[in-house]
Amino acid sequence: MRIATFNLENFDETPAGVSPSLAARIALMRPQIKRLRADIACFQEVHGQERPGQPRDLHALRELLTGTNLEGAELVSTKPKDDGVYNERNLVVVTHLPVLARHQLRNELVKAPTYRRLTANPPDQFPIEINVERPILHVELNVGGTPLHVINVHLKSKIPSDIPGQTIDAYTWRSADSWAEGSFISSMKRMAQALEVRRLVDQLLDANPDARIVVAGDFNATPDEVPVLAIRGQVEDTGNGALAGRVLVPIETSIPESSRYTLFHQGKGDMLDHMLVTRNMLAHYRGSEIHNELLHDESQSFATDTKFPESDHAPVVATFDFS
Repeated sequence: MRIATFNLENFDETPAGVSPSLAARIALMRPQIKRLRADIACFQEVHGQERPGQPRDLHALRELLTGTNLEGAELVSTKPKDDGVYNERNLVVVTHLPVLARHQLRNELVKAPTYRRLTANPPDQFPIEINVERPILHVELNVGGTPLHVINVHLKSKIPSDIPGQTIDAYTWRSADSWAEGSFISSMKRMAQALEVRRLVDQLLDANPDARIVVAGDFNATPDEVPVLAIRGQVEDTGNGALAGRVLVPIETSIPESSRYTLFHQGKGDMLDHMLVTRNMLAHYRGSEIHNELLHDESQSFATDTKFPESDHAPVVATFDFS
C-alpha cells in the first residue's frame, strides 16, 4: 500500500486567456499523480469550482485524476457548513478504500487564544481571537479490516499575519516591529494547529493504544522546528519513557539527507512536507520516496507560475505492507 502527500499549490481552474491554464498544469502534474501510484493520497491547496445550480465541488481535481489509478476514487474534503467545499485551499483525502468516518477540526481541541496587537494602527481596543485559518481533516479508513486514521494537515505558513495599518503594499511593511509581530501571530496560528493535531493523536491513542495513525501534509516547518516536534512527541522532548508508544516517526529519515527536501526557497532545499506515523506502523513500513527531481525555486526573480505551472512542492510517498 502506498500513501502520498502532495501540496498541489493553488490548484484551480483559470479564466480563459489567463496563464497557466488548468490544461497546462494538468499536462505537467498528471504524470506526477500517476507516478505516486497512491492507494491513499493527501492533497493540500485544492480549490473548489462552481457550476450553475450545483454546490461548489472539486472539478479541477477530478480532471487531474482522470486517467490515473485514482480516477473515480472517493474524495473526502474539508468543507464549510453547507454541502459544498471551500472556495480555496481544501484538504482532500483521495482513496478507493472504504471510508469509515470523517471529521474536521478547527479550534475544537485548542481554543483560539486572545491577543491585543501592539503595533496595530488604529490600536486594538480589546484583545482579538487568533483563530486558525485552515481546519485539520481526520479520515478513518478500513484497511483489510483494521482502521487506519489519516490526518491531513496544512499548517499556517511563516508569512506574517496582517497588522492593521502596518503594510504599504503586499510585500512592504512600515516597521520592523510590526513585521515581527505579524510573524509572531502566524506562529501562534501554526502552533495552535500543531497542538490540535497532537491532542487528536492522543485522543485516538487513549481510545485504542494500538491505533494506526498517519499524519501527513504541508507542515510549513522543518523537522527540527517546534510544530513538527510538538506533533511527534519524542521522548527526548517529553522526558517520559512511558510515552514511547505515542511517539510519531517521520518516514523521511530513511531517505538520504542530501535528497530530503520538498521545497526550494532562496536556493536552499527545505523539508516542509512530512508524513509522521505511529511506531506500530514501522512493522509494515517498506520505504519512502520524495519526487523532487524537477523541483523549482519560486522565490527566485521572474520564477512565475507561467514559467512553472506545476506545484512548487514535491510529493512524498511511503510504502507499507499490511498483508
